[in-house]
Amino acid sequence: MKLLPLIPVLFLTACSATPKLAVRPQMPQPAPDEAGLRHPEMLHAYHVGRYADPDDGALMHEQHVVYRIEETARWDLRPGVNPMGGPYAVPRDAAFSPTPVNDAILAEVNSQRLATTQIEAQAKILSAALAQFQSALQSAKSNLQETAALRAAVNDLKQRLDAIEAAQ
Repeated sequence: MKLLPLIPVLFLTACSATPKLAVRPQMPQPAPDEAGLRHPEMLHAYHVGRYADPDDGALMHEQHVVYRIEETARWDLRPGVNPMGGPYAVPRDAAFSPTPVNDAILAEVNSQRLATTQIEAQAKILSAALAQFQSALQSAKSNLQETAALRAAVNDLKQRLDAIEAAQ
């Protein structure tokens, strides 16, 4: 009986308690690779809500975080500065380096451009002449065929004429 007055006091203290916030630890960002030799692995956090287990309907999962490795760590194969230097340094590709510019190079480039335009103009003239030659060749072929047909007809007429004259 003496405990009965303590029960309301217990309820009051229970209501005044503030709920503790649960702090979820986040994955730290990977430290950058100072040497530039490897790319770090990339993690992604997926927040999954409450769901029923598809294999067992009697189970329910509360919301939680699922971490997935999106990219594994891999070697950095891009060309860069060789940290060793030395005789085994990989030479830079000339296609990606700027061209040196001076007056002699500019003059040579301009003369090459001029020569290229002249060659292209002569190629156009040559192709036009070739087209004319092709048409003349076709007409010569047709004329040759007509001449051969006319000669055959003349020979046939000569043979008939000779046959008529021999019959008289």
